[in-house]
Amino acid sequence: MATPLPAGLNAGTYVIDASHSTASFTVRHAGISKVRGTIAIVSGEIAVGEDLDSTSVSAELDAASVNTGDENRDGHLRSADFWHAEEKPVWSFVSKNISVDGDAYVIAGDLTINGVTKPVELPTEFAGTAKDPFGNDRAGFESELVINRKDFDLTWNAALETGGFLVGDKVKIALDVSAIAQN
Repeated sequence: MATPLPAGLNAGTYVIDASHSTASFTVRHAGISKVRGTIAIVSGEIAVGEDLDSTSVSAELDAASVNTGDENRDGHLRSADFWHAEEKPVWSFVSKNISVDGDAYVIAGDLTINGVTKPVELPTEFAGTAKDPFGNDRAGFESELVINRKDFDLTWNAALETGGFLVGDKVKIALDVSAIAQN
């Protein structure tokens, strides 16, 4: 039996509205604080089928757009020490399937960062639909996942005098997505 769509979400193509969507990350710094930043979503599409089994999601992010509020740190993140943003400028996600887990959804797919592709599961909340003042039908989604940066060959680090390392291995990624139905 096919898995039904969330109530209010209609079949069709939805394009991610980059100006109203956010991809952010958090990573432990020096073992005592967290650094937060954003990366621009440059494109994305949600092809909503008649059910979740025939629905797919894809998105691309711009590694060079990183913004942590510190230009020196952002430049280091763009460098070959981390993201190789000049050589590997695109991060991407392509879904393989979508399932239901209680009140949430799980979008399983392939995440590519730094040229390395790994399977991930995005626990996702459907935030509903709305018609904006310009007549656009919108759908909203929120998701968070934790990855190990070393799985994506992001291995640069520096030992701390007091023990441990400067950059934590676990990276929390949060997505807030607004998508517009294409009529």
